[in-house]
Amino acid sequence: MNLQDLHKVSSAFQTSAKMPVLFIGHGSPMNALEDNKFTRALKQMGEDIRQRQRPNAILVVSAHWLTRGSFVTLNERPETIHDFGGFPQELFAMQYPAPGAPELARQTMALVPDLHGSDEWGLDHGTWTVLHHLFPAADVPVFQLSLDVAKTPAQHFALAAQLQELRKRGVLIIGSGNVVHNLRQSMQKLMANDASPYDWAVEFDEWVKKRIDQRDFTALFDVQKAGASGPLAVPTPDHYWPLLYSLALADKDEPITHAFEEVSYGGLSMRTVAIG
Repeated sequence: MNLQDLHKVSSAFQTSAKMPVLFIGHGSPMNALEDNKFTRALKQMGEDIRQRQRPNAILVVSAHWLTRGSFVTLNERPETIHDFGGFPQELFAMQYPAPGAPELARQTMALVPDLHGSDEWGLDHGTWTVLHHLFPAADVPVFQLSLDVAKTPAQHFALAAQLQELRKRGVLIIGSGNVVHNLRQSMQKLMANDASPYDWAVEFDEWVKKRIDQRDFTALFDVQKAGASGPLAVPTPDHYWPLLYSLALADKDEPITHAFEEVSYGGLSMRTVAIG
């Protein structure tokens, strides 16, 4: 894209004050139904954002949309996807009827040539279970960005950095995953009726926090640098990658706040980060 084309795309957005960026450790889908410390923190974050500036749209990078290639959703009315099993019917009955943002998604594709459009996805539980608390009225347009399984962490980070223009145009960008996400180890804790966190989970969660506070984001590309806790905390990268998308959008001197910190179910970090 040349500078003239970039200017045309940028001019198509409604200019606004720069929106914050969030990374949310979304945890269990049951958080959509529950009133706990985490969901109350989300509600407060949503209120704070709305008081500052209501977003024109929300773009979510969810751990639960994995693709070959990078895609954005073009749906005018995205479906609420119940991409889980074994939970109460009340959870399956929940809907998040937010409108889509197809025109904004197309403009995003123009900003980032590596992106493609798709109408074969809606709002998965990495998106709607947290937006239910952040924006309960479901009146802000929402679209999603997929995670390309073929990309390296550095490539994910580089793609995310190209989304910076969206922040200036009223788009709230949210990465939704978990810093520590080892369901097999967590199930062992649940079966033993033991809610205490594994030492390795706390160690890796704190290692990530320190790298964030030091703004050493590139160190986070390789979880092996954390030592033995890395592979245990991140047995698969899908829930970890959304953190890189959020951090890639942080300006050099922009404040980064740890809005919520907890390791739940032994091996599930609920660390939530606000940028800006």
